[in-house]
Amino acid sequence: MGVAGSAHDGKDVGAGASNRILVINAGSSSLKFALVDPATGRRHLSGLAERLGTDEAVIALTADGVPDVRTALPDGSHDQAVSAVLEAAHRLPRDRQPIGVGHRVVHGGELFADSVLITDEVIEAITRFSSLAPLHNPAALLGIRAVTALWPELPQSAVFDTAFHQTMPPRAYRYAVPEDWYVELGVRRYGFHGTSHRYVSERAAELLDRSPDDLALVVAHLGNGCSATAVLGGRSVDTTMGLTPLEGLVMGTRSGDIDPGVFGFLAQQRSMSSQQVIDVLNKASGLLGLSGATNDMRQLQASAADGDERAQLAIDVFDYRMAKAVSALVVGLGHLDALVFTGGIGENDARIRASVVEALGFLGLRLDPDANDRHGRDTAGRISRDGQPTALVVRTDEELMIARDTTRLISAR
Repeated sequence: MGVAGSAHDGKDVGAGASNRILVINAGSSSLKFALVDPATGRRHLSGLAERLGTDEAVIALTADGVPDVRTALPDGSHDQAVSAVLEAAHRLPRDRQPIGVGHRVVHGGELFADSVLITDEVIEAITRFSSLAPLHNPAALLGIRAVTALWPELPQSAVFDTAFHQTMPPRAYRYAVPEDWYVELGVRRYGFHGTSHRYVSERAAELLDRSPDDLALVVAHLGNGCSATAVLGGRSVDTTMGLTPLEGLVMGTRSGDIDPGVFGFLAQQRSMSSQQVIDVLNKASGLLGLSGATNDMRQLQASAADGDERAQLAIDVFDYRMAKAVSALVVGLGHLDALVFTGGIGENDARIRASVVEALGFLGLRLDPDANDRHGRDTAGRISRDGQPTALVVRTDEELMIARDTTRLISAR
């Protein structure tokens, strides 16, 4: 299958031609992208298009490590953003152009337990699952259709956030609700951040010099969105997110777990519709709601150090709920070999990690403060003292995982 505008063909994979994959992560108002060498992880092209759908839409692009000037996108559309990315890729020398495109897709329901090459049937399924991820799946479809319009013969893959969690047993993914809700509507726990959890659990096994089949891990992906996953023998057996990415841990603007009775209570007290409540729980809750000021953990840490009690409360609730979730996930593992931190907060905030590890001392975790302050950089990720279990910091790389999946799928055609 050729690539319009170049002489590439799928048979070139592994035959000396470019193996680079263009990875696209399309959000509702942004589009992150990278041209990745799946063998080395090197980015030959990367950047971010922001404020899409507005008159202020811009794209910032970096080629081979040299930042480019931010460029305005006059119509602010996803199509225009993808077009700008593909044109930039096409300007590269032939041996650096992509042989495929990998798309992050948030929700694949129960249908997809692995990444797949995109077909009309896959597009139809992604469309069908848009009701479960209304801010994300439609954006991914925009990216897929934009690539198809510009380079119709370029193979594309869908890499699903939910796929990694399809190994959860029914006791972990079923809700205690009427059976017809599950059978007819698919109301169950799906889990998200699966690509990150998969990459990080595999990398943790490498750092520990252990086989993934022989490890019981809890991976904590902590950023603006947060989730934790129990990984046993390389497979997800439980996770904190559910039907949607709203369930689970306290996040930047998302509440995480909350009594569902709040919907009826707010309907009575504030005449709020269910959609209004969901909007608040998604966009004005979490760290932002607790602090009343920001969803940025760095700002909260600074404010708490200056005596801001609400900022400190937000941090305390975040830490407590995180430690509580980890201890619960260990039930699905039977024992814990390692707690692995990743994501923007997990990789960079030593104070959050220290608080969580110390709260989990009853599991045998013992923090190494010096290693933690250095984010595990000189200790192969390890931030705990010798012994079991171990605490690690592992930098996630969802783009590399998407690139590798896409290469695997193209090669297997």
